Amino acid sequence: MISDQPHNTGYNLRLYVAGQTPKSVAAIANIKKLCDQYLPDRYSIEIVDLLKNPELAQRHQILAIPTLIRELPEPIKRIIGDLSNTERVLVGLDIDKVRTTP
Repeated sequence: MISDQPHNTGYNLRLYVAGQTPKSVAAIANIKKLCDQYLPDRYSIEIVDLLKNPELAQRHQILAIPTLIRELPEPIKRIIGDLSNTERVLVGLDIDKVRTTP
């Protein structure tokens, strides 16, 4: 788990991937970069490898990978893909587009 969130306010994200495929690696890098840029100190990311825990795919209703789920703040949101389209990810997660870092 990657955590840059010292307290319970902010974004709780879970990224489902399948091993070290190019799309999985890209999704991990893209969400880290996006969160560092737009949500500094206000997020936590849990990376779930479905190759290691395949039963979680059915339990969490994951139909495609990579899938990013925003658990908090509610409502729950899902984004499928490598997260390379920053604008789409920001809109999908309801993240303010104003950069909070210089």
